Amino acid sequence: MKLLLVSLFCLVSMGIFVAEILAEEEQPGAMQVALSEQTQLCVLCHKKYTPGIVEDWLTSRHSKVTPEMALAKPVLERRISSDIIPETFRSVVIGCYECHGQNAPSHKDNFGHFGFKINVVVSPNDCKTCHPVEVGQYSVSKKANALDILQKNPLYHTFVETVQGLKEIKDGKIIRLNASDNSKSETCYACHGTLVTVKGMKKISTDIGDIDVPDLSNWPNQGVGRINPDGSLGACTPCHARHSFSIEVARKPYTCSQCHLEPDVPAFDVYRESKHGNIFFSKQHEWNWTNVPWRIGKDFQAPTCATCHNSLLTTPDGKVIAPRTHDFGSRLWVRLFGLIYSHPQPKDARTYLIKNKDDLPLPTAFTGEPASEYLIDKSEQIWRQNEMKKICRGCHNTDWVNQHFARLDATIAETDKMSLTATRLILKAWNEGLADPSNPFDEMIEHKWIKQWFFYANSVRYASAMGGPDYASFKNGWWELMTNLCTMQDLIQTRK
Repeated sequence: MKLLLVSLFCLVSMGIFVAEILAEEEQPGAMQVALSEQTQLCVLCHKKYTPGIVEDWLTSRHSKVTPEMALAKPVLERRISSDIIPETFRSVVIGCYECHGQNAPSHKDNFGHFGFKINVVVSPNDCKTCHPVEVGQYSVSKKANALDILQKNPLYHTFVETVQGLKEIKDGKIIRLNASDNSKSETCYACHGTLVTVKGMKKISTDIGDIDVPDLSNWPNQGVGRINPDGSLGACTPCHARHSFSIEVARKPYTCSQCHLEPDVPAFDVYRESKHGNIFFSKQHEWNWTNVPWRIGKDFQAPTCATCHNSLLTTPDGKVIAPRTHDFGSRLWVRLFGLIYSHPQPKDARTYLIKNKDDLPLPTAFTGEPASEYLIDKSEQIWRQNEMKKICRGCHNTDWVNQHFARLDATIAETDKMSLTATRLILKAWNEGLADPSNPFDEMIEHKWIKQWFFYANSVRYASAMGGPDYASFKNGWWELMTNLCTMQDLIQTRK
């Protein structure tokens, strides 16, 4: 009975809602937009039961601009990349049903909901209707493959299990148990993504009575490499948070700081202390965060993560400096994130396919030689670095830019040498039986070795790339690289 009353309430309210829309459209200068009948019903009920979602969506461009209106803009100003929009979508705004009602046959999470067939999880394959270029780029990125990169690489998988598994003391020794799905979902997999599957249906109690909904495993999750119930990889919402899907949110460094934090990937921490970060925190309230294309010097005066890694950038007079990309590694020539050492970017985002000279799934050997067969070649590295330099030259002169990158190259080489020194120490410990290499992540001296390349060398490289002198020196930088080596040496001496 309660569900019937709710349905009647929605039908009656729809007439009021449409009348309000028509009244607004009669106002001088009002934007003429239309909602599909399905979305009208969604909004009417959810405005009562999940009002925050509706109000957030009402702030979005999705709620104000139809695909037809978007296609009328000049190409550089468009935020959609498809020229062919389904007829049912063209003249209505992108609302609840347009996103949650697509591609039902491929969605295992599709279910009947008050007369509609609805998907719980909106995936990149759904966003592809209007954004096929962006989804295509993202699908071949390391981000989209982030969960598989952890799960399908046996070394990384062992690392996750070792760190996050419960520990017990037995016979005076620490015994590791397997990590739970819960702990992984709240740690590594929160950023890398989870495998979301449908276990069946379940009944939940709500304000309007009991409702049957899909019972999803490893949900909720907003990881960049989430594997969705329709089989697609990735998620758009880590950057374009629902339900406003704001380009402003995606362009601000706070979004990247959800995952790119010290000690392993200290990008946001370094940015915060850099001169670019200094300008951002001081002046961001004056910048134009929503303009497309994004004009260097005109819309903003210092780069954020998005500026360097993916935004469509132009000069103030409209000359393209860098095209938009959603493959966030496509402008990068070197991977600062050491595994164990820095290395050229991989050719294929599925880095679990890499084999080094020792047949290990790592981009470098323990002694530093790169697995070149799987990494971009020198000419591609030079081309990508030059593309990044174009962005830098939007504000800096050529000599400044060249000197900066020469310094970065030198820092990369030096930090790799410090990682090599630590690796020689751990190899010595393994070879002399002072540590067990069967699991390279579970003993104290191994922890010190991991910190050398995973925390400290990475921090120095990020600091060099982005201008964070304290991180390069004392905050997880050269000081730690030095003292960590001393500790490793002492551990070896005391175990002999």
